[in-house]
Amino acid sequence: MSRIGNNPVAIPEGVTVDVKDSVVTVKGKLGELTQNFDTVAIKVEDGNILVTRSSDTKDQKAKHGLYRSLMHNMIAGVSTGWTKELELVGVGYRASNQGQKLDLALGFSHNIVLDIAPEVKIETISEKGKNPIVKLTSHDKQLVGQVAAKIRGFRKPEPYKGKGIKFVGEEIRRKAGKSA
Repeated sequence: MSRIGNNPVAIPEGVTVDVKDSVVTVKGKLGELTQNFDTVAIKVEDGNILVTRSSDTKDQKAKHGLYRSLMHNMIAGVSTGWTKELELVGVGYRASNQGQKLDLALGFSHNIVLDIAPEVKIETISEKGKNPIVKLTSHDKQLVGQVAAKIRGFRKPEPYKGKGIKFVGEEIRRKAGKSA
């Protein structure tokens, strides 16, 4: 039995949910998201979204909790939004942005220039004496995570000195160096 799938998803004020055929559309102050679904039934009643399944097959049990979580993330995204912060740890590592272009100096022979999707708002924070921070904000949780993972993939944190791009608050498992 899916414990997550049985919980109703509350719909806050200012958010509208439409279910047509096998597509759910959620609209809010920050944007609009759509999601296809199958093998489960989605109903909107009394300001809540209920996800139900018709049988107890393994596939339906798995998708029951999945689609409930996706609905919750969509509603949270269009009402409050999602944010990811990346920290650049290393000597000479810099980040700047001009509009939707992110310019990263990560110790390679050239800077990395990345075009960011228009749905994601980007902000770079550089203070003297502190590591640069790249802040990504959007209503789509999946898109924010994908863009953050792509940026992190350019220079993952290494375990000896901790240099690289890491999420703010992420703990890097450190190793001891050579023992002489």
